[in-house]
Amino acid sequence: MNSTGVFTNTFACCPAIMDAYYCDCVLDYPALQIAIPSAEELLLLEQKARANGSGLNLNDLLGSWYLERVWSKGSKSPSTFAAGLLKNLSACLRLTIDTNQFQIINSVSIGSLQLSFVGKAFLNGVRPILIFTFQYVSVSLGSLVIFKRNLPQPPSRKMPFFALIARNSNGWLAARGRGGGLALWILKADTAV
Repeated sequence: MNSTGVFTNTFACCPAIMDAYYCDCVLDYPALQIAIPSAEELLLLEQKARANGSGLNLNDLLGSWYLERVWSKGSKSPSTFAAGLLKNLSACLRLTIDTNQFQIINSVSIGSLQLSFVGKAFLNGVRPILIFTFQYVSVSLGSLVIFKRNLPQPPSRKMPFFALIARNSNGWLAARGRGGGLALWILKADTAV
């Protein structure tokens, strides 16, 4: 996530060395026929989530999620440039369970070159909020990890998060980042864990 909270947190790992962390979003962006909600519809869902909670739990979030749309804080028009750029980079958010811990991987790729941020996450509160921290960043070329570095951990009061808004049965997930940006992802078919 960048300093504005919109999410540059979008990066995956080397399958040969870190199979458990591999984000398979890059393999084939789906040609889906999913009705995408408007900003107005998402804002109404967000009001309901703030008042009564979204009802989302860990199982609702598992899988590989393609970034579909982003809205800047206060905007009702999606940012076509940001979404287009991140879609072209196969931006992916992958949520899994690894040894009883909720794991988050954000990745982007250009061909076989992948940039990944890998960390842990947990749900908090009634809404709930998905709080996460990235433990390391890696760059891989195919199955070869060419760079890996541990990341400093932010103070608990400054940890990035997504305030979960809604997930529908057609496979989209909406959330608002710490900095106020709104994001919508689409679940990659057959990746729910």
